[in-house]
Amino acid sequence: MTPSPRHRILLVDDHPMMRHGIRQMLELEDDFEIVGEASHGEEALTLIEPLRPDLVLLDNNMPQMNGIETLRQLRAMHYSGKVLLFTVSDAEDDIRDALRLDADGYLLKDMEPELLVQYIRDALHGALVISPGLTQVMAQALRSPPRQAVVELTERERQVLKTIASGFSNKVIGHKLGITEGTVKVHVKNLLHKLGLRSRVEAAVWAMEHLRSAG
Repeated sequence: MTPSPRHRILLVDDHPMMRHGIRQMLELEDDFEIVGEASHGEEALTLIEPLRPDLVLLDNNMPQMNGIETLRQLRAMHYSGKVLLFTVSDAEDDIRDALRLDADGYLLKDMEPELLVQYIRDALHGALVISPGLTQVMAQALRSPPRQAVVELTERERQVLKTIASGFSNKVIGHKLGITEGTVKVHVKNLLHKLGLRSRVEAAVWAMEHLRSAG
């Protein structure tokens, strides 16, 4: 039997001991491969093309170029892999900036190691991952519209929004709902406009905060 491909991970943190500890932990997992390390954002950017990581685990508070600016540059480079902010900061400004730059997750460093491993796997499979307890902070940081705004959505838009919150791509959403990928794109555009949101990531956070209680 051919072994499953290993997910390639780049660690970016200015603390060597932190990188070493994370490397040791993740290398215990059969489906992870640490392909490189960087001590600041500028160094990380130079490693993307030669290493082609599937996921970048990115600290925020670093010298020369912090995590948010590194994320901004990665998106400008059209990096298509996953980016997780892994930081000590739960500041609303940092959370808002990360999500509006389409981070695939925002994780705090005080979490249990086993949970970090699970969140990395979830992100690699398309989910938006958020540290426990940060959902409300994220929703506030994004200045979500009032919960009543959900009533403006059509039933199909509500279905699409729920699947966005589960981390599915437009193609997968179309398959699940029995509609074309192009139709999904139209629904996403319309629901973002109605809710006053800028991206799928903001929509996912909004849905986690409001949609369940709206019925």
